[in-house]
Amino acid sequence: MLNALQVITTVVVGVMVGVEFSVAFVINPILNALPEDSGQLGRAHGGRMLGAVMPVWYITSLILVAVWAIARWHHHGTGLVVTSAALLILSVIMSILLLVPINNRGKTWTPDNRPADWKQQMNLWDRLHYVRVAVIIAAFALLVTALT
Repeated sequence: MLNALQVITTVVVGVMVGVEFSVAFVINPILNALPEDSGQLGRAHGGRMLGAVMPVWYITSLILVAVWAIARWHHHGTGLVVTSAALLILSVIMSILLLVPINNRGKTWTPDNRPADWKQQMNLWDRLHYVRVAVIIAAFALLVTALT
């Protein structure tokens, strides 16, 4: 049962990391290269779609990691899992305080109602997202290391 929990947790966190990595290094660069208003419209749609899914994914990942840490409390590698949980908590805090407010504004923008500094706000979101991606990659790497 514990092995199944570890595998499920690692897969759930790993796929989340993959999605966030792809947003940072594939999807947003593609959207930024589109002509005229297409990129901004694409980012608004992505903000609505992923803004609905990712909070559940982050919290589920954190809960699974916490259950793993509790279930293996006195075993080898628990410190790595606890550190991974701490990094996931940091990513959730970063999301709530820094990224979600920008995303909530951006997902409502159209070419007719977006503010003059919309590109600066999107660039700030991107920079913060790079940091968040680094944090969750570290959390994932610690989980994988704890398996060995």
